[in-house]
Amino acid sequence: MSGENVIRLLIADDHPVVRDGLRGLFAGDREFEVVGEAGDGAEAVRLTEQLQPDVVLMDLRMPGTDGVTAIRELAARGSSSRVLVLTTYDTDSHVLPAIEAGASGYLLKDAPRDDLLRAVRATARGEAVLAPSVAALLMSRVRGSEAATAGAPPANAADAVASTGPLSQREVEVLQLVASGATNREAAAKLFITEATVKSHLLNIYAKLGVSDRAAAVSEAFHRGLLQPQRRPPQG
Repeated sequence: MSGENVIRLLIADDHPVVRDGLRGLFAGDREFEVVGEAGDGAEAVRLTEQLQPDVVLMDLRMPGTDGVTAIRELAARGSSSRVLVLTTYDTDSHVLPAIEAGASGYLLKDAPRDDLLRAVRATARGEAVLAPSVAALLMSRVRGSEAATAGAPPANAADAVASTGPLSQREVEVLQLVASGATNREAAAKLFITEATVKSHLLNIYAKLGVSDRAAAVSEAFHRGLLQPQRRPPQG
């Protein structure tokens, strides 16, 4: 994070009124500095390379170059800026491409101010941020995948080993909490371990899944079917 405890932001949205509102929101807090604004994805990529913000608030549906294309381009260029998607859409056709493209988090525009500020702070720290509806969507996809494959035996012994995944049970528990939107501190409290231990587990998870951040780890784990859905107790 650049500067001394100041998070530098770039706002990418095609609606001037949205950009003005976000700039005003962050202007009231000395912890944040809006260093630039972009009206489309191409401009977002150009300004990100030029200004090197800590966090890019990226809308998805913009004229010309859309948000997902811009995220993918920034990842291909090796940008160190982290992208937090801020949009009105939480369908799988929007969520999955954005996360797979390299977004660090996904938040909806109706999020309360305090939730948005917390999400930006978490993104700047390198943590994954998922809106509750987005986390629920990803969980539902896991449930659907499990239902589709239930009872199908592995084709061979190698497949049987692969189906268990490379992660330990504790690593799966950590990643399950991350997928639900928990911070490192919240995951540590939930599992009765230290925050440093959570970070160590995450580093191991990244290495095993071949990824470099929390959002990518969640996406890859869902893709491989390694995460187990939270099961609700039967209603009495």
